[in-house]
Amino acid sequence: MRPNLDRSNAVTPPSPPQRRRVTVADIASAAGVSRATVSLVLGGSPLVGAATRARVEAEIRRQGYVYNRGAANLRRKASTSVALVINDLSNPFFAEFAAGVDEALADVGHVMLLASTGESVERQRAVLASLVEHGPAGVILSPAEGSRAQDVRAVVGLHTPVLVFNREVEGGDWDFLGTDNAEGARQATAHLLAQGHRRIAFFGGHAGSSSCRQRRSGYLQALREAGIEPEPRWLVECTATRLQAAASTGALFVRDPAPTAAVAYNDAVALGLMLGLAARGILPGHDFAVTGFDDIPEAAASVPTLSTVATEPRARGRQAATLLLERVRAPETPPRTLIAPVQLVARASSAFTAPDATTNRTTLR
Repeated sequence: MRPNLDRSNAVTPPSPPQRRRVTVADIASAAGVSRATVSLVLGGSPLVGAATRARVEAEIRRQGYVYNRGAANLRRKASTSVALVINDLSNPFFAEFAAGVDEALADVGHVMLLASTGESVERQRAVLASLVEHGPAGVILSPAEGSRAQDVRAVVGLHTPVLVFNREVEGGDWDFLGTDNAEGARQATAHLLAQGHRRIAFFGGHAGSSSCRQRRSGYLQALREAGIEPEPRWLVECTATRLQAAASTGALFVRDPAPTAAVAYNDAVALGLMLGLAARGILPGHDFAVTGFDDIPEAAASVPTLSTVATEPRARGRQAATLLLERVRAPETPPRTLIAPVQLVARASSAFTAPDATTNRTTLR
């Protein structure tokens, strides 16, 4: 038989106290200032004296107050964040570009929200959707290969300002900032031609990318102006990473006569190609000439130093942020396309003069 338990006098244990959310009013009361002063401190205003600012900030830390920037943006009907979505975070070019964006935004009190798509259109759609939910002032997008305007527009909507960088998105009506890809590749190819090379490959990238197509067109223009019709096998495609470039190096040497020089799609590809050449006992700059594209910081420190096309990625980042904020302030102005100039920087990796060269070797830095 079960015992007869009388629960009439049972005591229910008390619920743990619910911690109330700290408000601006709480901070103001404890610091002995007005709520307006606390708001000025949170917004980084220079109008608050140093002693008052220190007192308010100490109280914020003591009470564990968290600034709700999204709510503040709604109150001001403005956002102080900008989303930057890039296609390859592993590429040092984009690290420099992102640093430039961040510098320009910091100058005006904005913050950067960064995401990488890894060249995946599906991932791009997901990160754009997530970032747009945070209500950024605008989006700077270096699109993944295969991006379509309708897919991007479906995620960002019609009212979020967008600046497309580096690669064109067919059918898009957004501002565009790029570099003079065709001219840069033409300069690099003309430089190798001046070194006496006649079998010059274009190495890396995919023809589906607008930047790769433009660089190829500059390469082809320079060859044809020199009376050289390139062979199809001189166009070697690979993912624009160092490891894939190193692994694809053998494609240059499947048939004789092999190329004696290569215009690489970008610096990451060029550095990978130099690794692949060295693994085959071919010394870049001594047995084979290589040029890159971008002039990332490592280009001047590699062994051998890399001849490349300078695009100033940090300056382009600052320019992209400035252009986007101008669009935020003037949303009705027509879309703009800006193409930044580029310049070949000749270094040791292209010092190799072809055996049948009839021109003097270019002096390299």
